[in-house]
Amino acid sequence: MRTKLLILASSIGMLGWGTVLPYQYAYAADTRGWGAFAAALASTLFSVGALVAAPFAGRLSDRFNPVTVAVLAKLLAAAGVASLVWADDASTFLVGMFVFGFGLTAATPAASVLVLRWAGHADRRKVFAYKFTAESIGMAVGAFVAGQFVDLSKADGMTLAFVAAGLGFTLSAGIVQLAGIGAPADAEVDVAAGEAEPRVGTVEALRRIFAVPALRWTAVVTVTLALGFYAQFESGLPAYALTVLETPASAIGLAAAVNCVVIVVLQVVVIRLTAHRPAGSLLMVVGGIWTLSWVVLSTAQLVSPGVASALFVTTFGIFAVGETMYAPVLNPLTASLAPKGLVGTTLGTFTAIQTTFSAVGPLVAGALLGLGLADGFLGLHLAISLVAVYGAWRLRAALRSRPAEVRIGRPVTAPAGAPAPAATAAPAGPAGSAGSAAVTAAA
Repeated sequence: MRTKLLILASSIGMLGWGTVLPYQYAYAADTRGWGAFAAALASTLFSVGALVAAPFAGRLSDRFNPVTVAVLAKLLAAAGVASLVWADDASTFLVGMFVFGFGLTAATPAASVLVLRWAGHADRRKVFAYKFTAESIGMAVGAFVAGQFVDLSKADGMTLAFVAAGLGFTLSAGIVQLAGIGAPADAEVDVAAGEAEPRVGTVEALRRIFAVPALRWTAVVTVTLALGFYAQFESGLPAYALTVLETPASAIGLAAAVNCVVIVVLQVVVIRLTAHRPAGSLLMVVGGIWTLSWVVLSTAQLVSPGVASALFVTTFGIFAVGETMYAPVLNPLTASLAPKGLVGTTLGTFTAIQTTFSAVGPLVAGALLGLGLADGFLGLHLAISLVAVYGAWRLRAALRSRPAEVRIGRPVTAPAGAPAPAATAAPAGPAGSAGSAAVTAAA
């Protein structure tokens, strides 16, 4: 029941974000007359807030009750987005966007830790999948509903959207608090049998995280898959479609809708088909799907605008197939590989890495497309996707080289009189069992 409430909370929170995301750039640049620079800076500060928040919130989730961390973060996001109602100048709007990004992202590692606490080993990949699907639905519904009442011709045309987003995050915080009632506040999800690891400083924590070979390759996969699609979802790909393929603006909205529908329709089926597949192999498939998508986008330049539009929309559907594997696999895998006592820190660090490169991606796309280097834009992302395949291949090898009890996700029973296996295993489960939660689904 707790995980169902957590999934509901995630969906409602993203519904609030969906009411703002598609419209905030045009609102800042044109409606309020603050210009394209201020609008771009608002998006950048949102990402900077997210970058600062992720590792900080991850550390807090290791040291304190993650329910409290998630609730406070969501309330901060609510305050940030609601403050935009009273933003009468660009500087106030920029501060509000920074706080919004900080609060929205700070809740992410805490929510992931709660999934690991509240879901059994066999269910974690499924719960992450449902959470991702619910968030996609929430964002799509929020964007659609907001489109019915947002009026970008008036200065107060987004007031209802900002209020709705604030209420959404407040309600989401309340649901997480409700889900946490009665749950142990000091449960461990990442400590193997024995005493918990002593607390360490941030630098030492990062050193321990990246001392794990499998986590280094997971970082490579995280970065390349983020750059290969997510970094271009909102800006680079639409810009390519409009300026190079000459597709109508309506095709952009249709592509986003197709992406969401494919995720919703296929997620349950894919999670059943891949439940016992190794994480490294699945991430290789995701990289391959990204590669195929960029090949299709490249061929779209060679056909008429009408056919190019159809290929562009189709590509978003292809990307979505990869997303149904990416979302349920990456977080549980990352958590399962985390050093003892550092699950939240590890998740926060990887969220920060993903956010950083997702923020850089649009700048690169803008420079290449602005210079008329569409082939360079396509070739770069095709190469990045191939690097993702290679990184996932090396990750699979690194997972296979780990101790057997880690790779298969169950304890190894020693023969009578023999010493017990070393407790270097994966992170412990919610009941303190040796817990490679997610390397069970993972390696």
